[in-house]
Amino acid sequence: MAHNLQSVLLFGQPGVGKGTQGEIIGSIPGFVHLATGDMFRGLDRDSELGQEFIKYSSQGLLVPDELTCRLWQQYVQGLIDTNQYRPNSDVLLLDGIPRSVAQAELLDSHIDVLRIIHLVCPDTDALVERMKKRADKQGRPDDADEDVIRRRLQVYHDETQPVLAHYDPSTVVEIDAIGLPGEILQKILNSIIPVARDVIQNPLG
Repeated sequence: MAHNLQSVLLFGQPGVGKGTQGEIIGSIPGFVHLATGDMFRGLDRDSELGQEFIKYSSQGLLVPDELTCRLWQQYVQGLIDTNQYRPNSDVLLLDGIPRSVAQAELLDSHIDVLRIIHLVCPDTDALVERMKKRADKQGRPDDADEDVIRRRLQVYHDETQPVLAHYDPSTVVEIDAIGLPGEILQKILNSIIPVARDVIQNPLG
């Protein structure tokens, strides 16, 4: 796999809207959205990796770091091989990885982080309700159990939020996750377009 993939990281607690915003931005030419949640859920449930994912996600726990990063590398290489992602002219929008400091260290040799968008929502109860509604709409059983949801939020606080300190503070932009999706999208685009422009406009790198 190519090294130094130009990347933007979408950060925030489960339920803040990373996936919604990532999908929209990923539809814009020059951006490729990669959500590790979708990547894991797309696994064959009967495969070894699929069984490993279910074992952890059903408890609200993170999939082990090396397993996550290995699958991520395979997935990205697949996107490159099928021309869905062109490292020389696309910015990779990562949603759900790295989720731990160890993952961030494993990815350091593969990605250059242009910007980190940190979606912030201080109202935990609002996130729980949002995730329950999402579970009903999308048929995602891992989001339906309130105890599992709250464990996921605690895991984020304990294991994922410290990842922000791994990166240069100047790359981090905090954006309020509460508001109209269009307004939040505009703020994100205002933050990432300036740093993505050179990658997208210079396809030969």
